[in-house]
Amino acid sequence: MHSHASCSCGKLKAVVNGDPLRIAICHCEACQKRTGSVFSAQARFNRPDVVVSGPSSVFERKADSGNVLKFHFCPACGATVYYFNTAWPDAIGIPLGAFADPAFPMPRFSVYERTKHKWLS
Repeated sequence: MHSHASCSCGKLKAVVNGDPLRIAICHCEACQKRTGSVFSAQARFNRPDVVVSGPSSVFERKADSGNVLKFHFCPACGATVYYFNTAWPDAIGIPLGAFADPAFPMPRFSVYERTKHKWLS
């Protein structure tokens, strides 16, 4: 797989040369607040398969699990383009929306469903 991800203004980018390790949806309240949506959708890749370019700011938080997540977002437009999770030290996560590719493979995992909105199927 060869894919391009970017922020809204195009200043922060990620180029992927490799298949996703996992594609998932998360329904946790932190992801809902971070994305402004009712869930987040992301793909994880091997770090060596991703080349990132452009400036980023970092939002760091501790998950309920105790793992630390570091979200890198564009300082100009605010869109998150990639993140790191201490639970997956050799992986990099990229929100599916950053690819803006309707042909991107669908998520196979759904996590944190206890805070999933009731109207989602």
